[in-house]
Amino acid sequence: MNSKGRVICWIFCAKLRASVSALLLYFPVLVLAGVAEVSVGRFDTELTTLPTAWQVIQLEKNVSPTQYRPLYWDGVHAIESQANRSMALLGRKVDVDLTATPVLCWRWRAEDVLKKADMKRRQGDDYAARVYIAFALPADALSFTDKAALSVARALFGDRVPDAAINYVWDNRHPVDTRMSNAYTDRAQMIVRRAGHADVGRWVTERVDVRDDVIRAFGSDKARPILLAIASDTDNTGEKVRAGFADLHFVGKNDACNF
Repeated sequence: MNSKGRVICWIFCAKLRASVSALLLYFPVLVLAGVAEVSVGRFDTELTTLPTAWQVIQLEKNVSPTQYRPLYWDGVHAIESQANRSMALLGRKVDVDLTATPVLCWRWRAEDVLKKADMKRRQGDDYAARVYIAFALPADALSFTDKAALSVARALFGDRVPDAAINYVWDNRHPVDTRMSNAYTDRAQMIVRRAGHADVGRWVTERVDVRDDVIRAFGSDKARPILLAIASDTDNTGEKVRAGFADLHFVGKNDACNF
């Protein structure tokens, strides 16, 4: 993504948050085999349009948006992303109690990995697939420097700018569980969940303890998720990639995922 786009992402996609703020927040709490879950992304692929709780946000008008559509793909009801020198997020507003349901589960797939991406460099900050969560943090979890930077960002972009973010990514070169700050800001943490070609071309499942990850990254056990998004991002590297996302849901720390 180019510099202008990353500045927007540095404030964790304030435009996306403003756009989704008017959407109806609806989280069905399901009980399957005795296990409670908070469903945030189970998709009906009989629909011809994206679910109403989700919205595609094009961050820059001069950058082509990544394309998203519902798709029944190898037996899975999913959202397909197709990126071609493009960037856009597909996101929804969330409000999840991480003390009760700290674990996020999902399926995803990538049909290839990016050849030129490198998340250590701004010029390489592209991903075949990623799951993004933005958080609100209590005031005592933010340093003076953090507060000052956020104050400037909110003066420019409004008071809906979140305090922190975690990106779970499908990377091309760094080992699984690599953790580092985003190339543009230390208020966004990148965590590699899949790497390389070993799992491309098929559905794989993920299970992450979001509460543990946000405590490790930002030092607060009071972080509150406010936004969840999925994305494929290739506008900086100029590559093409196709990916899929399905069955996003939160469960208890000791509960099984529901796939």
